[in-house]
Amino acid sequence: MEKTSYTPIIPELTKNALTVLERRYLKRNKEGKVLETPGQLFRRVADSIAAADLLFNEKAPTALVADEFYRMMTQLEFLPNSPTLMNAGRELGQLSACFVLPVGDSMEEIFDAVKYTALIHKSGGGTGFSFSRLRPANDVVLTTTGISSGPISFMRVFDVATETIKQGGTRRGANMGILRVDHPDIMDFIMCKADKRHLNNFNISVGLTEAFMIAVEKDENYDLINPRDGQVSGTLNARKVFNRIITQAWENGEPGIVFLDRLNRDNPTPHVGSIESTNPCGEQPLLPYESCNLGSINLSRMVQDGKVNWERLKEVVCLAVHFLDNVVEVNKYPLPQIAQMTLANRKIGLGVMGWADMLLKVGIPYNTEEAIELAHKVMQYISEQGHRASQELAEIRGPFPNFKGSLYDKKSQPSLRNATVTTIAPTGTISIIANTSSGVEPLFAVSYVRQVMDNDILLEVHPYFEAVAKERGFYSSELMQRIAQQGTLNAIEEIPADIRSLFVTAHDISPEVHIRMQAAFQKYTDNAVSKTVNFCNGATVQDVARVYELAYKLDCKGVTIYRDGSRDQQVLSVGKKEEKSNAVVSDDKNKTATKRERPKMLKGWTYQMQTGCGPLYVTVNEDTTGLFELFTTMGKAGGCAASQSEAIGRMVSLAWRSGLQARQIIKQLQGISCHSPSGFGENKVLSCADAVAKAIQSHLSANGGGAAKEKRAFFRGACPECGGIVEHEGGCAVCHGCGYSECA
Repeated sequence: MEKTSYTPIIPELTKNALTVLERRYLKRNKEGKVLETPGQLFRRVADSIAAADLLFNEKAPTALVADEFYRMMTQLEFLPNSPTLMNAGRELGQLSACFVLPVGDSMEEIFDAVKYTALIHKSGGGTGFSFSRLRPANDVVLTTTGISSGPISFMRVFDVATETIKQGGTRRGANMGILRVDHPDIMDFIMCKADKRHLNNFNISVGLTEAFMIAVEKDENYDLINPRDGQVSGTLNARKVFNRIITQAWENGEPGIVFLDRLNRDNPTPHVGSIESTNPCGEQPLLPYESCNLGSINLSRMVQDGKVNWERLKEVVCLAVHFLDNVVEVNKYPLPQIAQMTLANRKIGLGVMGWADMLLKVGIPYNTEEAIELAHKVMQYISEQGHRASQELAEIRGPFPNFKGSLYDKKSQPSLRNATVTTIAPTGTISIIANTSSGVEPLFAVSYVRQVMDNDILLEVHPYFEAVAKERGFYSSELMQRIAQQGTLNAIEEIPADIRSLFVTAHDISPEVHIRMQAAFQKYTDNAVSKTVNFCNGATVQDVARVYELAYKLDCKGVTIYRDGSRDQQVLSVGKKEEKSNAVVSDDKNKTATKRERPKMLKGWTYQMQTGCGPLYVTVNEDTTGLFELFTTMGKAGGCAASQSEAIGRMVSLAWRSGLQARQIIKQLQGISCHSPSGFGENKVLSCADAVAKAIQSHLSANGGGAAKEKRAFFRGACPECGGIVEHEGGCAVCHGCGYSECA
């Protein structure tokens, strides 16, 4: 590849962006030392992806192309999905974020899928599955004359496999599990995550059919089909099943729903196979063994002088399609079956982020008809320009191999290089790097308190709001604190009315507007739109039902909802005015933790730790959520050491019941020394406090691999890594403070 001559650009990165890049993306040596700057990361990615041009033209001006890719990324106008940023130009070279694997109805096929899942998660990808081919529980197994354990039991096998795989310390595996609504085990599937101890590495969605939705409207029964033989095995009332889905989603946000017939209506290659599942966040329907490569345009950078910069948007769309098609070419796929299927269809998913920020810059409130109209216009333009760019690539490089017989071919449309071009994906971590709002979501908060490094409290204010507040003369740190505490501008009269109406946040917006915005983008999106419909805590089951029905009427392809505070303990949130009787409020008055009540019976483990004061017995008890309380007993009764150890146990118990993470406890206690240490090397215990920390660490290691388990317990409200606010967006839970993502 020819040497670049482009003048390096220093990316305009915030502190948050730099933190996320350093933690998750920058190249490191074996000792963990960072080896590259953000600018060097973008150069590595640009050069690696541009090199694919040489495969089609040995005289291609790859240096010029790399410079354009580099400029586009360093100007934060476009960023690819995380695996591309992490792995392009490096040994692993796996650049795809999402995969779908088939799960067949035999022990061999099931455990092949488990093995393939492990390989994909190890390489940094997430996986989607349909378990609809598996025969129901208690069905006959002819080869053994036994009975089947059913799809849910095998989902637990995939869940455990995912839990054991750590992806290089940067990404953790995530799964989507889908079951057709006409599967005999559907009612058990709908309830399978009601017990929060199970399937925590899965998002689940029910695959709805058009026939089922018609039966819901008519309040009729529908048939359940045994996938083993295709025969009717029973009937259920469609309205009752639909109501159960809605009620359970109201309870804890799952299951979501996916309209399977709509996914296959828009399946560009039906002659190759049917779409059974999506990736973990639901925006990417894929054939079995197919992967997709995603990237997002930062719409907040496509505004100039208060108007959409259509010309630059066109240029970035064209460059991004070129970039993503090159990603398909240079990608090192984790399985040969995936390489074969992906290269045959060459699906890419060009999406957007910064939509809420674009609206702010053009002066349009998110919850207005004008915003819906602009959504139509912007996404239609991206779709048209993206397909035109794919057509131009097809003229040079040829259409995707499965083009003949595809929907495009049957409709006599121009050849395309890519079977799909557009997708609206969640952009949790890359939107932090770009310092913009996530996907097509509204703002989560204008101002909020973020906890970093366990103890430091920082006040975060939306930069555009801060600039407007200072320009209009109503900015003050006290006001920003009030906004962070209340979570909305609505009741703050000193803020001008036009500013209050412009800076609306997720909970200021009605669920109907959320769905209408999703539908507006879906109309011009090849694949699907990943978005969360946010409900306030007081929303009713009927409110959720109306949104599901509206999503169906507006031709959405799926729905994910989240009712505030509905999953586990929401130990940190924005704008909580009410306080429960068992709430613990910190001194900064912006962080509320709900203390769990003690059940009558708990299970526990006792660890003997040798200290300089004698043996210390540390008992760790858990409830169904996770770590609950800690007791200590000294081998020598009484004395100062015993009383101090008892005090430590009480404080640790209070902290756990109030939502503090185990790793934070360990960090505070580990390394405290006294005059009488015990042991040597790794077994050295510096004090009783150090012994408690080491006992907690041993407990975590023995019960699910440490921090992963506690992350599951609390990520719904407070970030398990930095303690910041977790936002529910794009079908996922993400922290914009440090980049932590439930869905990786």
